Amino acid sequence: MSGLTPGTIAGGTATVAEVLDVYRRHLSRGRARLASLTGGAMEVASDGAYVWDSDGKKYLDCGGYGVFLLGHRHPRVVEAVISQIQRHPMATRILLEPVAATAAQALAAVTPPGLDYVHFVNSGAEATETAIKLARAHGRRRLISAIGGYHGKTTGALAVTAKPFYQDPFRPLLTAEHVPYGDPDALASALADGGPACVILEPVQGEGGVVIPPPGYLSRVQQLCARHGAFFVLDEIQTGLGRLGSWWGADGEDIRPDVLLVGKNLSGGVIPVAAAVATEAAYGPFNKDPFLHTSTFAAAPVAMAAATASVTAIGEEGLIERAAWLGVEILGCIEKALAPLRGGVVADIRGQGLLIGIELSNAHAAGELVLHLMEAGLLVNHSLNAHTVVRLTPPAVLRDADVDRISDAITSAATALSRSTTSRKRKL
Repeated sequence: MSGLTPGTIAGGTATVAEVLDVYRRHLSRGRARLASLTGGAMEVASDGAYVWDSDGKKYLDCGGYGVFLLGHRHPRVVEAVISQIQRHPMATRILLEPVAATAAQALAAVTPPGLDYVHFVNSGAEATETAIKLARAHGRRRLISAIGGYHGKTTGALAVTAKPFYQDPFRPLLTAEHVPYGDPDALASALADGGPACVILEPVQGEGGVVIPPPGYLSRVQQLCARHGAFFVLDEIQTGLGRLGSWWGADGEDIRPDVLLVGKNLSGGVIPVAAAVATEAAYGPFNKDPFLHTSTFAAAPVAMAAATASVTAIGEEGLIERAAWLGVEILGCIEKALAPLRGGVVADIRGQGLLIGIELSNAHAAGELVLHLMEAGLLVNHSLNAHTVVRLTPPAVLRDADVDRISDAITSAATALSRSTTSRKRKL
């Protein structure tokens, strides 16, 4: 038996080998194997834009799958959560709970006009499930999503996450059709060929590899949904609350879907929380029967405190504008650092706000880049639906010096990637 205990973890005496052993026996042998391949680094502390491993190495966090727009342990969010824990962390679900009311009001105040009803959940996938159930309650049982789209891995959400690798082991799923992203004509054909539908799309595909649609695409989608009586769900779980340098990806084309999905940044990087925000008409079935779709832990006071503090901090601290400015700066640094590799191992660089993708020529090179960046002290993610794309989702609380650190890390990683690529070519 391992000597790993809560005390050894809190005291910082747990070793990587001990933690890997527990992973193999109780969590996931596959996850332990992956950790071993990436050097077995073990994160033990975080603050602002940074994470520290058990050896004391400091990493600038541009990963976290888009959760940390406010960085780690943002003071306003932490203070709100601690205060709520000390007062009333969980609710009976029998009496009225005022913290949920405050959080709903705060979120509805920043969503596109007309999206007034908030259904809080615990994760982005649950938000997708909520939207699918609302659509079904309105008779829209056909599901249409985009190729490359990612909406979660619970059963309903998985049906619209258009990647057979994740779907095939769990079929049969809910029936869903997948159309090319950014192609309104393909969507028009799909809507015309069947019954009433629910259309679920992202304003920018995150896990699809930071795929930015052509101008006017979302407006056209909204028009087509209105024409065909389709239920329009806009998944802003990754893009919303400032990630794109605007409150929402919907803002650029004045979009108001039937349901807007919110997550990741709503947590403030502290407590998991997500939401589906709907128009009054779309929310009708839940207004009629509040027990039609519920979850024991949804809208827990401690999560609601985090959500309120997060929305407030994003607005009052100017993080939307900061994200827009930082996005331009960081994208420019990446372009400059990787310029020597463009047209070769680097196929494309693209981004909007603080959602940035580096597309490599193959998945092996993408994996190498992730490891080289980690060695240089920069954490990034690969894209779950596009394994050739390395994705950066930096926090909006970065200082100017942090941008320089990103530039230095990319430059260092580019040099290492160039050397390894040249070495492989010589061996061939």
